[in-house]
Parts: sequence; structure tokens; C-alpha cells
Amino acid sequence: MRLSRLSQLCRAAVILTALASSTSIAQAASPTLSQGRLTIGSDLTYPPYAYMEGDQPAGFDPDFMRAMAGRMGLTADFVDTRFASLITGLRSHRFDLIASALFVTPERGKVLDFVPYLRAGESLLVLTGAAQAPEVPEQLCGLRVGSIQGASWTPKLEALSASYCVEQGKAPIRVQEYDTDPQTTQALLSRAIDVQMSDAAVAKQVVERLNGRVEISSTSLIYPVLIGLGVNKGDQALLDALDAALAALRDSGEYQALLERYNLEAPSQDDLNAALAGE
Repeated sequence: MRLSRLSQLCRAAVILTALASSTSIAQAASPTLSQGRLTIGSDLTYPPYAYMEGDQPAGFDPDFMRAMAGRMGLTADFVDTRFASLITGLRSHRFDLIASALFVTPERGKVLDFVPYLRAGESLLVLTGAAQAPEVPEQLCGLRVGSIQGASWTPKLEALSASYCVEQGKAPIRVQEYDTDPQTTQALLSRAIDVQMSDAAVAKQVVERLNGRVEISSTSLIYPVLIGLGVNKGDQALLDALDAALAALRDSGEYQALLERYNLEAPSQDDLNAALAGE
């Protein structure tokens, strides 16, 4: 009788050990740091991509990541982190991923894996009904182009002016820089410049805010860059879960609607390959 009872106790212990082991394995297999939550590192000071609206994260990245987390059956938690500290924070496991207008570059590709989700770039703004409404940079020859100071596209415009406009016997592009983007828009409204070059998503907001006084004349993104979600190198379980969530958003049309709302574009695999190669 005692042996039978002992045998039963042993079997029960084995079962409990197996259950504990299976629970431990399930927790280890979770693709996120916290069960049921997707923790996202983002610099919430960069509208319209990511910023605070009252006490809530707002902008493209928060909207996108809430949708992604929903498809994964998770709740999105945002950790406001200055941009320069995002990769360090990810590598020290403060959050699961980075969603903060992070450019895909070969250098970052050495320590991160990417889920490309955004193709950003610049747009051209003109006064509504302006006689000159350039669609591409090559049509800026001879025009006064306003830009925020220190923009990444200014050297490209200067190079284009020398290699294309002047070489073709056209007048050079005259770039005029301003401290802020709103100051550049004010220069456009006062006709101090002919065209404003700005981030595409910012340009979309300017058009909406000014109720049609200005319009986007460019027909596609100018000097496009690839933006991706940054995940720790080799975190395949999370990468697979994010890829599946993005595919679901594409199929539902929700992803495309979000891109159109912010005047942005979806990337291709070729874009990712080129970005990682530094092309």
C-alpha cells in the first residue's frame, strides 16, 4: 500500500516537473521581453513621425506600432528615448525594438536586423496655382529654393545645380536656408522664395494646416531613404512575428491607408538591399 502511494507521489512529481518545464519553455519562446507587451524605443520629439500629444505618443510610428502590436495580440508600450541612445538601449534590452524613423544603413546593419516599413524623402511645396510648379529637382534650375538650415538635401541640391543646371547652360539653383521649417514656409507665403523643400510628411501637414494656400508640386519622393524597425541581431522569433504582423496590415489595407495619411511610401526588398549595401 505504501509502495503504491509512493509510486503515485512519484508520478505526480514527474507531471508537475514536466508542467513547470513546459511553462518555462513557453515563456522562453515569447518573442518579447514582457509577456503580452511589445516595448518600443522611440524618440518622441520628432513630429510628425513620433511626438507627444498631451500624455499620449502620436505620429506615424506610434500609430503604426499600435496597429502592429494589435496584430500580434500585444499591447504597445513606448519608452521615450533620445535618438542617440536608442541602439544602446535596444542592445541592453530596455525595449524589444526601435521604431523612430531609423534609417537603414550598412553600419547599423552590423548590430541590428531590420523590418523595412517606410520609404521617406522630401517634397516640393509651392503656392497654390503658382506659374512654376516643379515636379523633380532638375526643374529647380533658376529658382529660389527654401530649406531648413543643415538639411541633408542641401548639398545634393548644390551638387545638382553645378552638375546639371550650370552644365546645361541654365541658371543655378539658389538655396536659401532658414532656422526652422515654419520660417521657410513663411518665406514661401511672402514670396521670398519660389519653392520650399521639406520632409514629405512635414509637407503634407503644412498643406493641411494652411487649408490649401500651398500645394505639393513634386510627383514622387525626392532623395528617398529607407526606414526600418530595428531589432537586436539574430532575434529571429521577433523578426518573424513582426513580418507576419506587417503582412496582415498590408492585406487589410490598413498599412496603405496609414502611409497615404502621412504622405509616405512602402519600401521594397530592393530598397532594403540597396540601403544595406550603402547605395
